[in-house]
Amino acid sequence: MTGSDGRLRLGVNIDHVATVRNARGGPVPDPLRAARLAEAAGADGITAHLREDRRHITDADIEALAANLTLPLNMEMAATEEMRAIALRLRPHAVCLVPEKREERTTEGGLDILRDEARLADFVAPLAEAGCRVSMFIAADRGQIEAARRIGAPVIELHTGAYCDAEVAGETAARDAELARIVEMAAFARGIGLEVHAGHGLTYDSVGPIAAIPELAELNIGHFLIGEAIFVGLEASIQRMRAAMDAARALVRNRAD
Repeated sequence: MTGSDGRLRLGVNIDHVATVRNARGGPVPDPLRAARLAEAAGADGITAHLREDRRHITDADIEALAANLTLPLNMEMAATEEMRAIALRLRPHAVCLVPEKREERTTEGGLDILRDEARLADFVAPLAEAGCRVSMFIAADRGQIEAARRIGAPVIELHTGAYCDAEVAGETAARDAELARIVEMAAFARGIGLEVHAGHGLTYDSVGPIAAIPELAELNIGHFLIGEAIFVGLEASIQRMRAAMDAARALVRNRAD
């Protein structure tokens, strides 16, 4: 379930390269160029969220990524007919369904599969038939995990936002409680046959304990890496994250041995 060399995979989200471009208009910086730099720096995949309001990634971006990437493309999207039609036409390697509200700055929580289970089951089926690996972005909650399995999604991505927020705020007890919940639910999900990913808000300071969870196959990280790139360059920011993830996994393997 991990990368071909046994590593925890790193998916780099390039949404905010497009945010910078769109702040002024014009063609630069180019998200496709960022994706190619990410590959050179050690990324295992590229994530891009085509939002309904097109606030960062555009249709042209997602088409260029689908046509030109050599890495797997993970297309994040809301569960709408418009987005499904785009995914069925482009057939990215993976589709990650996320909740989406126009007024939010970023994705605020996980998808509520339990509230919309029948519709989501119907929504997922054509994507799976088209060869897209469908992932559900959800909270580390047993009921949501079980629902993801029932609707036929082979992958879940656990929302790490509350854990990361507690880390930034210095709220040690809340951070530890969130981490324990993620650890428990990652093991539960893997135990019922799901591939488990995680992401949202991860930084150099917070990634280690998450990367050390043995059931996780992939982390998706974006905003922090793009922010760090302003100071050190994109390749350097990704390489440091890749090294932190590898170090955390190495500690786990050493303890097991």
